[in-house]
Amino acid sequence: MTIERVAITGMSINTPLSDELDGYLGALLAGRSAVSNWKAFETDGIYSKVGGDLTDYDIKARVQQFEGVLDPQRYRRLRKLTRTAPWSTKHSLLLGAQAFVDAGLNEEAPEFIDEMGVVVAGHNLGNLYIEENRAEFADEPDFIDGLFALHALDTDHAGSVSDLLQARGPAYTIGAACASGNTAMRCAVDEIRYHDANYVMLVGAVLQFAPIDVHAMALMGAITFQSFNDQPHKASRPYDTAREGFVPSHGGGALVLENWDHAVARGARIYAEVLGVEATSDGNHLPQPSADGQSRAMEKVLRKAGIAPEQVNYVNAHATSTPLGDVTELESIRRTFGPHLNNLKINATKSMLGHTCWSAPIVETVATVMQMQAGKLHPSINIENLDPAVDVDVCANGPVDFEPEIVMKNAFGFGGINSVSLLRRHDG
Repeated sequence: MTIERVAITGMSINTPLSDELDGYLGALLAGRSAVSNWKAFETDGIYSKVGGDLTDYDIKARVQQFEGVLDPQRYRRLRKLTRTAPWSTKHSLLLGAQAFVDAGLNEEAPEFIDEMGVVVAGHNLGNLYIEENRAEFADEPDFIDGLFALHALDTDHAGSVSDLLQARGPAYTIGAACASGNTAMRCAVDEIRYHDANYVMLVGAVLQFAPIDVHAMALMGAITFQSFNDQPHKASRPYDTAREGFVPSHGGGALVLENWDHAVARGARIYAEVLGVEATSDGNHLPQPSADGQSRAMEKVLRKAGIAPEQVNYVNAHATSTPLGDVTELESIRRTFGPHLNNLKINATKSMLGHTCWSAPIVETVATVMQMQAGKLHPSINIENLDPAVDVDVCANGPVDFEPEIVMKNAFGFGGINSVSLLRRHDG
């Protein structure tokens, strides 16, 4: 059986660094931090005060920028849908619209869109929205959002993006904690290879944290709160000896995955090829990273894609800034690549963004593809004292001129969930 090749033909991004692809790449190469103090909620009663925050993002102004860019019917739907949607779903709509335009699909004949699937990465996406409605319910039940029964569902994201684009292929959400983005990509690839989709809109939704989420992660010891509340830009520091936990952050992205032959036939711009995405689990529901499970996922994606370890020359690491997680991942890479480890470039996008959680694999895949296109790798910032256990090149000293050919993107989630993707640069 012939395995269909899969292209990335559209991308979009929104983080506190930028909501445009070129601005995003420029900020990453400049080593800018997206982390500040939270504005989304009061932090007086919780330990951690820092995060990447999109609260001040002007959604209405962004919607207006699509006038004359989206066709009139889709633009009207975008305005209508964003008027009533919860905050997180508004972002999914904007990300889907931008990736749709970026892929050149706005000019495609309507019958082609019937072949488009929509897969949204993430779960428990609107926690602050739910918390606010619960508080309203306790005060006056009839004053909650009249569409709460619909909008509180994660499937609202997939349904809303499908409505906006009039995409009539399969639409669903995938939840796999911080591996959600890669796991959703795995499903999107399968839709193209085995279920006849011409393309899939893959949305990494913006997780709307509630204060209880942030405080609970601090109580677990997963996130930073001891040392950097007054210096938020220094809080996310993978590979540094002073790292003390990840920084939860707002951020989302979207990718259009497309059947390679279909993309070539319509003259689409191809950013990169998805060679494969694979997953494993550790058989352990606790947040305890396992080098066995992670390396099995890495080895599996290489084997299934027919790629030798020596062909990979860059790894965009999961690298969350946790004391155990960063070194466990490096041990996993060491087991997978052996002596070739010394030839790899590795960097940590989360050092600048913080951890966008469910969307992180997609947000960081966009960063990876942009770096491949630019021939430059961004630095891993905030490495003031490199952990002695880190004996590989993690781009600690600024941006690096480098043209990776085949790259690996790691994503590991609470509950022993591991997912790894493999991409090949395309210069056409």
